[in-house]
Amino acid sequence: MTAPAQPQADTAERQDFFGNFGGRYVGETLRPALDNLDREFRTAIADPAFQAELARVQKTWVGRPTPLLFAENATRALGGARIYIKMEGLAHTGAHKINNAIGQALLAKRMGKTHIIAETGAGQHGLASAAACAKLGLDCRVYMGDLDVRRQRPNVFAMEMMGTRVIPVHSGTMTLKDAINAALRDWSATYPDTHYLIGSALGPSPFPEIARIFQSVVGRETEQQMAEAGEEIAAMIACVGGGSNSIGFFEPFLDKPSPRLIGVEAGGRGPGPGDNAVRMAGASRYGIAHGYKSRFLMDDDGQVLPTHSISAGLDYPGIGPQLAALGESGRIEFTAASDEETLEALKFFARQEGVMFALESAHAGAVAMRVAPTLGRDQAIVVNMSGRGDKDLFITAKALDRDRWIDYLKNEIAT
Repeated sequence: MTAPAQPQADTAERQDFFGNFGGRYVGETLRPALDNLDREFRTAIADPAFQAELARVQKTWVGRPTPLLFAENATRALGGARIYIKMEGLAHTGAHKINNAIGQALLAKRMGKTHIIAETGAGQHGLASAAACAKLGLDCRVYMGDLDVRRQRPNVFAMEMMGTRVIPVHSGTMTLKDAINAALRDWSATYPDTHYLIGSALGPSPFPEIARIFQSVVGRETEQQMAEAGEEIAAMIACVGGGSNSIGFFEPFLDKPSPRLIGVEAGGRGPGPGDNAVRMAGASRYGIAHGYKSRFLMDDDGQVLPTHSISAGLDYPGIGPQLAALGESGRIEFTAASDEETLEALKFFARQEGVMFALESAHAGAVAMRVAPTLGRDQAIVVNMSGRGDKDLFITAKALDRDRWIDYLKNEIAT
């Protein structure tokens, strides 16, 4: 397989808005930092030397290209369309997050920055940032909601092993949205020598475009791999929190009429407020938060509502601005998968294919299980396994094998 072409910025002009969404809703303090970041990013992405270094690190350290698996057993069990799985969980650090993290870390070093701050929910972006900073010799601190620190302890341990300082955030719901607030406050005071490495396709411009471009390697590889397999893609399915894996996965097809692009949100425990994180397929409102305009789960007073998902990476109350625009235009279809459906999908693909999805990715797997039987056997769909399930051991084991898991942990503590 030949390497896909490296990403390019869309235009020479800054893309602040995607339709009605996006922008830069930040204080004056951060505007010079964002202007400088935008200039430096566009210069770097057009520089063959930067592109060559990015491609080298992607190949030798990230492990690109990641495999595309024909899920033969799952296809046979479900009937209908042939199911392919893009195995992003086999990238270094276990998820797609490393694509954006190493790209931004290389950019930060080029800019002369010595410190990196990041936010994380499920811990995968924090881990990717920690690894990239260790590799490039940059200081790193990661903000993480205290609830996520407690439910994603393996990733916290790994970040600390790599020399990163993990800072628990105790305000608000103690999840990703509060970690982003804390990181933005930090960056406002430290930007002269610090780069804020945002992990998803959100935040003030140019961050949504930066994330999409660095993550587009996933979609470009998938397009090439499916062509080499002689397959025409009928549908692509990805989970959507903030949106970094989905926008990168869908990127080569955004301006084309096909294939179907299906984004899967966190259906959680049910339809009530605080029980899910369904934005595009639910009752979200137009709003401004975290420096950009999009659709958010908010109350009548514009206050961000609490959310729930069994997966720490999908409980964000908003969605990246380009995804919001593409959802409103109809190019991306949005749906949701419940916690229960997600666990069933996790078990199904583990037993059928020997592949353990991250809980976030298992939401996409759940919808693939719905979609495949509705299509013909001559059609093919691709689901993005954006991460592997190692990180979720303490959640999935408790949910699926509670008594024995608790006994095991008690024995570990006793010894």
